[in-house]
Amino acid sequence: MLNNSERLEPLGNGIKIIVSDLFHFSTDTILLADFACPRKGARAVDLGTGCGTIPLLWSRCDRGLSVKAVEIQPQACDMAKRSVELNGLDNIEVINADLKELRGVLPFGSFDLVACNPPYKLSGAGIKNPDSEKLIARHEEGCTANDVCEAAKNLLQFGGRFVMCQRPERLTDVLEAMRNNGLEPKRLRFVQQRPDKPPKLFLVEGRRGSKSGGLVVEKTLFIESDEMLRIYGSYKEGYLE
Repeated sequence: MLNNSERLEPLGNGIKIIVSDLFHFSTDTILLADFACPRKGARAVDLGTGCGTIPLLWSRCDRGLSVKAVEIQPQACDMAKRSVELNGLDNIEVINADLKELRGVLPFGSFDLVACNPPYKLSGAGIKNPDSEKLIARHEEGCTANDVCEAAKNLLQFGGRFVMCQRPERLTDVLEAMRNNGLEPKRLRFVQQRPDKPPKLFLVEGRRGSKSGGLVVEKTLFIESDEMLRIYGSYKEGYLE
């Protein structure tokens, strides 16, 4: 079940995930999964699922949730598929595909929720990692904010929700891309380590086809807080099993 350099990590509620030094997850992933909070029995898509963390986190409490987990990198897809098999989940389908080429792969206009934890760095920004897998994961080499939003627009039914996270310096880019693709921003939340630090992340939700306006800026989420303990709760309990 495990290849060289791979290991199992518990996510809580009996769910475990296969990770490696190359494909793993971060606090951002856990925050996005919580922020998205799919309705019971929803039809969801996770774009750029990596090793499948978000679908597995969602499935801890709702195994009736139908999730299509899309990932362009074959190695990550293989790990996600093995994690799904390991946990005996039949509600998650892992799909090795480019999110820019989903026509005919997934039914357009039929999903309630699309989530994406995208690459954070602009193409050409900063020092590029020579490792192609890390380059794809960290830089917009494979997809831009507009690519992600266009894919979400195509997949969502009218009124469906799109959620993503990004670094604060990319806020304007993301909101512009959302509106350009008919995904009206409705919820925005910043994440800070503590009150004396600037935001390190934002979480945003848009609705397909919703009328303009009505953006709600929720209270800041502090990493060092009781709320964070609640979000991490089930994940941390995994280490006590």
